Amino acid sequence: MQNKLISFIALQIGCLPKHAAAVIQLFDEGATVPFIARYRKHLTGEMEDVNLHRVQDLIQSFRQLEKRRESILKSIDAQNKLTPQLKLLIEEATDLQTLEDLYLPYKKDKKTRADIAVENGLLPLAEILLKQKEYDIELRAKDFVKGKVKNAQEALQGARDILAERINEDPATRNKLREIFKEKAFISSKVKRKKETEGIKYQDYFNYSEPSKRISAHRVLALLRGEKEGYLNITIAPDWEPVGFALEKKYVYKHNSCGKQMLLVIADSWKRLLQPSIESEWKQLLKTKADEASIEVFAENLKQLLLGAPLGQKKVLAIDPGFRTGCKMACLDESGNVVHHGIIYLHEDATKNTKVMNEITQKYGIEAIAVGSGTAGRETESFLKQMVWIAPKPEIYLVNEDGASVYSASEIARKEFPNFDVTVRGAISIGRRLMDPLAELVKIDPKSIGVGQYQHDVNQTRLKEQLDRVVVNCVNKVGVNVNTASPHLLQHVSGLGPVLAENIVQFRNENGNFNNREQFKKVPRMGAKSFEQCAGFLRITGGENPLDNSAVHPESYPLIKKLSKSVGLQAKDLVANKNAIGKIDVNQFANEEIGIKGIEELLKELAQPGLDPRKDLVAFEFDQRVKSPEDLVVGMKLPGLVSNLTAFGAFINIGVKQDGLVHISQITDKFIQSPAEVLQLGQQVMARVIELDLGRKRISLSLKEV
Repeated sequence: MQNKLISFIALQIGCLPKHAAAVIQLFDEGATVPFIARYRKHLTGEMEDVNLHRVQDLIQSFRQLEKRRESILKSIDAQNKLTPQLKLLIEEATDLQTLEDLYLPYKKDKKTRADIAVENGLLPLAEILLKQKEYDIELRAKDFVKGKVKNAQEALQGARDILAERINEDPATRNKLREIFKEKAFISSKVKRKKETEGIKYQDYFNYSEPSKRISAHRVLALLRGEKEGYLNITIAPDWEPVGFALEKKYVYKHNSCGKQMLLVIADSWKRLLQPSIESEWKQLLKTKADEASIEVFAENLKQLLLGAPLGQKKVLAIDPGFRTGCKMACLDESGNVVHHGIIYLHEDATKNTKVMNEITQKYGIEAIAVGSGTAGRETESFLKQMVWIAPKPEIYLVNEDGASVYSASEIARKEFPNFDVTVRGAISIGRRLMDPLAELVKIDPKSIGVGQYQHDVNQTRLKEQLDRVVVNCVNKVGVNVNTASPHLLQHVSGLGPVLAENIVQFRNENGNFNNREQFKKVPRMGAKSFEQCAGFLRITGGENPLDNSAVHPESYPLIKKLSKSVGLQAKDLVANKNAIGKIDVNQFANEEIGIKGIEELLKELAQPGLDPRKDLVAFEFDQRVKSPEDLVVGMKLPGLVSNLTAFGAFINIGVKQDGLVHISQITDKFIQSPAEVLQLGQQVMARVIELDLGRKRISLSLKEV
């Protein structure tokens, strides 16, 4: 079976069998995607993380298929119905749908109309009807009037039931009708009786129809939500004409009385058995495709958010704004530790509060101020920017606070700050989010961050799986400072989990900061495999070995020594020494274990050790003329930040407490399939107001001709 799996993966991914075999073996040995993508490129043909995740999914689906195949074979064999021909068909099936089609006649949970007809002795009549050679089938049917069969019409009905079920269970017929569904089916919806007022938000779908092959993901999910909430009736089916033509061509070949009966058979088989079954399949397929499309959008948005530009290690004053309840504030040192907290009523006494803010800024050496973007956010930002500063004016940033309240009330926050209430925790989270978005956002359920599309309607297991992958990939792409990271950040590092993450923090608290990567091995439950998987992603700043603050894996340290020796240096003197690195002969050290590209990757990392892949943070300011939607005028050109990307467009925060929508057609003059092709989350843009509907809370924007 392993060879079969290797061939399957190689075919699906388009890679060499040896690379497929290597990836499968690495996964089976417990390697993670980040580890394989970064440190085992020479074995996988430099497979990227996207394809590695795909291989993971393919391995799982392949093994599930094999498990199902084994179960089906056992079930049919137990019924003493497993013929050599059927066994061969089952063994050669390459997908779950084909397997289930083959199993369909053998998995009945209860007696069907066809079963009853067979028990009543009508199978021979069904065979006669199918051959269509009988001149007068009604007359022939009288021969089967006995027992529970009262007349010829009941006999013919039973024969038709047998044939209708046989047509339904024919794999070739089902596949043909699936093709018709794929090309010609319409998805239609109508409002349920007396639900017009209650379901008004689904008004666009009260009398709606569209070819199912062209329907977008967000429409599918909206329709299915409307159906689930009880406002819409949905049907998915092609017209009868192509279906009837296909069935008639295959099953009706005489224009005699048998042929007329067969027309009734195919109509019944379609309406009662085939159409509901394939409609259910197709609805599930549309749902799955819509889920994947929406999850992909969500995952890409989350990735961009997690990899947002960090301010870095600076002293920050974090403010969770408020009017009546005051502004909750927390002063953070360079490591994000709280050195002061309190409440200030900024919007009540400008003179007094200007003095207080200057005192706090000077006392704690504040270099930047993070202002939450919620209620009173714009007003607080405006006050601070217009304030007279005695000390050097800190840079002021309006920080997206989506999810901060969720974090502040969470078990993670209670454990991290047991002596602070939720208001202080919220302010701390806003400040830390400015300093390092990744380290702070990993503590929050991604669904609470506000960058999804129909995230509550999609498959929740698949959504969590994909979002967890994004978090893990982002954390390991950036790397983690092992001496400052929280347990929640550490648990996403390759090879670690909640237990090892807690053990690392506890070891750090008891023994002081880590000075070298070898000390990781002393952490309780840190085995050889876990060390192998995590060591390259955990960084030590200011430790004994400069390589420990890089992405160079400890397993490559001996090779680094050889490389440095070749240019007359020690390993530590090679770090960031671009002149010496440029003199190394790559070909001299390349071998089967690590090729030329592997050496080049090492040298690239040595030249810029621990380089953060994230962009630098750029200050941004909203147009001070507008504070609410009522301040907007069609034609206005305003600076904004991309706050969410969907399949149909992008949402832009223009500072009026309500995001505007740029439809995909208004993003660029070029044809694009996805807004993500030209926009990124957090990107600064200039937008033009093209339509306002304040009653429905809709702001339409354009990025064209701005």
